[in-house]
Amino acid sequence: MHVPGKIAVVGGGPAGAFVAAQLARSGREVLLFDEKLAWEKPCGGGLTDKAIARWPFLREAAAERNWISHCELIAPSGRGVSFQLDRQIAIFSRKVLNGLLLERACQAGAQFCHARVTGIDRTAEGWALCTSSETHSADFVVLATGARNSFREKFSTPQGPENFTIAVGYYIPGSHQTVQIKFLKELYGYIWVFPRADHFSVGICGRMQGMNTAGLRRVLDDSLPEFGLSLEGARFYAHIIPSLTVKALGRPISGNGWAMIGDAAGFVDAITGEGIYYSLRSAELLANAIEQDAPEKYSAFVQEDFLPELEHASRIAGRFYGGKWMGRPVVERMLQLTVRSKSFRELMRDLFAGTQEYSDLRERVQRSLPRIGAEAVVSMFWEPSRTLFPLRSRE
Repeated sequence: MHVPGKIAVVGGGPAGAFVAAQLARSGREVLLFDEKLAWEKPCGGGLTDKAIARWPFLREAAAERNWISHCELIAPSGRGVSFQLDRQIAIFSRKVLNGLLLERACQAGAQFCHARVTGIDRTAEGWALCTSSETHSADFVVLATGARNSFREKFSTPQGPENFTIAVGYYIPGSHQTVQIKFLKELYGYIWVFPRADHFSVGICGRMQGMNTAGLRRVLDDSLPEFGLSLEGARFYAHIIPSLTVKALGRPISGNGWAMIGDAAGFVDAITGEGIYYSLRSAELLANAIEQDAPEKYSAFVQEDFLPELEHASRIAGRFYGGKWMGRPVVERMLQLTVRSKSFRELMRDLFAGTQEYSDLRERVQRSLPRIGAEAVVSMFWEPSRTLFPLRSRE
């Protein structure tokens, strides 16, 4: 594969800005394109302890964020549990996070082009990237254009609706220190309330097949009073989120003179919808490959690092949302055990911290099941008041 000279990064979100910063810092010539600069994106904006530990600047930077210490989960039955997190989640406004990462890229030496790329064409020398006013040349193209990737068909196969979820929601004034997640019957998705520094990102997501934006919005509007929220001062948003099948995750993410990272490559957890960590990590892995003058290694790096985890999530997502475990719906049983068992609460904390992977989750549950069962029985007899809320369980 041709060793990159000038590198064009199309998209200045977390993935694009991160790869641009690392490559520019290593001495590469980088041209970073984005038409929006730092902009708000319709998502929670949460960063797990796993992400913060890998990239300490996310903790150390003088940027506004909200540190979350509690999580509240609500089952389709309306019953739920609240528990304390032992490792906090940092929730950024995406405008703040994107601004932080773009500033790092520019400080590292990346050349920023505030323009929308309207065309990408291969030339004898490499690539020609067209904006509304000029044409730029590059030896290597990095697609970091997000889920709405108009250039994907030029480089890889298109994705069907089975590979996306719809997200709609509101930015609502207010804040606190508890993340709230509500699961709904027969919805392959959930409602979230993520408190940012000065507002809530409140949303709902569901599979693109069999659901539309208007239907999701009605469900969300009807649910807001349960969280003590109203639409006063709210701003509406809508977006699509990658949720790739295992087959789609196996499609090419790189080729001769190009690579895709982040949402453009579909690197999102099919169960939780978490994508920021995978955006940053895929950007880091691509930069590592290019720095070794071996961009062809990028796909193998992804396969060795996190792709099996995303494939595992894709395989079990249907069972998580629609299956049963020990005779009850998975979510209902999961919340019940979170209330009753200290060992299971520790597992849930590790899932929220990002340190518990799906690949060995089943083994850990099976290994701990005798202890979990014993703790649940003792809790039922000796702590009868420890029930799913409305009598909320708080430690």
